[in-house]
Order: sequence, then structure tokens, then C-alpha cells
Amino acid sequence: MELRTRINTEMKQAMKDKATARLSTLRLINAAIKDRDIAARGEGNETGVDDTELLAILGKMVRQRQESAKTYEEASRFDLAERELAEIGVIEEFLPRKLSEEETSAALEEAIAEIGATSIRDMGKVMGVLKAKYTGQMDFGIVGPMVKDRLSS
Repeated sequence: MELRTRINTEMKQAMKDKATARLSTLRLINAAIKDRDIAARGEGNETGVDDTELLAILGKMVRQRQESAKTYEEASRFDLAERELAEIGVIEEFLPRKLSEEETSAALEEAIAEIGATSIRDMGKVMGVLKAKYTGQMDFGIVGPMVKDRLSS
């Protein structure tokens, strides 16, 4: 629950600093976490979501804002696109450092070796290992085709 505590601490600091844009984004993060907590309780998980799920929530929020910013830019609404990009900056403060291309390739090879993957049928297993170890550190939309190419050859 370290991540949740850090988010709450940052939210309190934003209130003290009267940083309205930052505070708004932090409140959106908290709302998304609470929504997932409620859903988890409905599924019988009384403790709520753990840090791994929190990272997944934050990653999803970043992707949503990237898509929105792109849409706003295409519609020449640069003010709205800029606001979405500012929100991405705040959200990414809580995500772990993204892996470089070399680190991603090394992690991919390690996961393939760990599973003993030999064909495209093992792609789901490889992706499962990568998601368990590297949630928030790599873009799985990019990694998926890399895994597919590696297992196809």
C-alpha cells in the first residue's frame, strides 16, 4: 500500500500548495482507485487492490489521456490536449521508470527462457510473466508484437 500512501501525501501537499491542476489529477487517481476497491470488495477481496493493480490503473489512465490528447490535437484543440498531457505528467510520477529498448528485449528473452517458450502458442504465458514482473515499466502494446515476432521465427 506504499503507492496509495504516496498518492494521498502528494494530494495533501497539492492542497497546501493550492496547485489546482495537480490536485484535480490526484483526485481523479484517487477516484479510480476507490472505484476499483469497491469492485474488488464486490468480488470478495476485502483488502482492496494491491500496488500491482494500482500500477495497472495508472497505466490505463495514461493510455486514455494519450488517446484523448491525440484526438484533441487532430481537432486543433491544443488547449485541451495540453491539459491531458499535463495530467499524464502527474500520473507518470507514480509509475516506475520505463525500461529502455535493450532492457525490454533482455526481459523478453528472459521470460521466453523461463517459460521455455518455443512457439506462438506460448505467447500468452510469456506475456503473463512479463505483466507480472514489469507492470508499468513497459508498453505491452509494443511488447506483444515483439513477442509474436520472436516466437514466430
